[in-house]
Amino acid sequence: MSLYGVLRTGVSGMNAQSNLLGTVADNIANGGTTGYKRASAEFSSLLLQSGQGSYNSGAVTTQVRHAISHQGPLSYTTSDTDLAIQGNGFFVVTDPGGTPYLTRAGSFMLDGSSSNLVNAAGYTLMGYDLSGGAPTTVLNGYADLVPVNMSAMTMRANPTTAGLLSSNLPYAASVVAGDTPGDNLATSTYSEKSSLIVYDNVGNEVTLDIYMTKTSDTPHTWQYAVFDQSTAAAGGGFPYSSGPLVSTDVTFDGNGQLDGATSLSFTVPNGQATTIDLTGTTQLTGDYTPIDAEVNGNAPATLEKVTISEEGVVYANYSNGAMTPTFRLPLADVPAPDQLKALNGNVFMVTPDSGDVRVGFPTEAGRGTLVSGALEQSNVDMANELTEMIVAQRDYTANSKVFQTGSELLEVLMNLKR
Repeated sequence: MSLYGVLRTGVSGMNAQSNLLGTVADNIANGGTTGYKRASAEFSSLLLQSGQGSYNSGAVTTQVRHAISHQGPLSYTTSDTDLAIQGNGFFVVTDPGGTPYLTRAGSFMLDGSSSNLVNAAGYTLMGYDLSGGAPTTVLNGYADLVPVNMSAMTMRANPTTAGLLSSNLPYAASVVAGDTPGDNLATSTYSEKSSLIVYDNVGNEVTLDIYMTKTSDTPHTWQYAVFDQSTAAAGGGFPYSSGPLVSTDVTFDGNGQLDGATSLSFTVPNGQATTIDLTGTTQLTGDYTPIDAEVNGNAPATLEKVTISEEGVVYANYSNGAMTPTFRLPLADVPAPDQLKALNGNVFMVTPDSGDVRVGFPTEAGRGTLVSGALEQSNVDMANELTEMIVAQRDYTANSKVFQTGSELLEVLMNLKR
């Protein structure tokens, strides 16, 4: 047995226990850190070749691991932009240089200088922009992801492009034999009338007068005529100076259901091409009864807050009550999350051992759901850490005694020559 080997073994043991104490110190220090994942030191023996008559002591090595796949408890907050993941997956974030990372630390808030959603460590949340329609994920990479930025949402007016208008038209209504609203004459008469507010390109309200006129019993036909109310004759009514925006006939079958055309298509003055869906409109016995009327678009409004659904859709909430979907957040995962490399700021980097990143939406393919107004806490068990600290202190002391004893024996050996 080599006494020098004993010294080296004792040193390796003290070094291993020091590493263990280091992980314990980190865990205790980060017991309240959002999204922190517990570190641990795993020991592995290193044996040297020994003969029959002598034993060569080896050493112990350590490998630090993080319990990344272990879910931490959730705590609820009053901020809608605080996010937690219930289940598998990671947020995709970038540092100021644009390098992508994964994290479970979802303490995001609106940054005043950039209007990005940024977490407490300064990393920017990434998502898919919904302004171009429904996004398609790049399954094995971060392509098409952009910073979740609300600067363009602070003051917004959306023009109307679509709507819904359904009602019951009275079966017993008399047929109008003379001039109809489609003729736009002072003598025009009609069966029923409603008005609908839509929005032009700059957010102005445009009131539409919608006339419904029964023109035939065989087949059951009604004329829909739409006018810009601001162009009505003095005192309201016909003739409108701009004429009808659209005039369309719709027919009903013997059961009072729409048969054929089911929409009104026209262009809003100073606005966009718009289609009003008439699905659900009937001609049944009874009075004229509006059932549903709604349009998209809104007048200019200020951004009040940002909310996020469990499917990852980021909504801009405006002072007029409108909610506009702006981004959708993906969740990324890897085959072996515990093999990710932990970096500063509670972020993780993909490694060869973790496997390649896979990107998808929350609740899909085993990914978790997003919880808005909550944060995932550290998964550190403080009682366990204190126990580990006591054990590491004891084992460090024992290893130091091995080193001390080896040193004393070596001194005795050196004194034999004197």
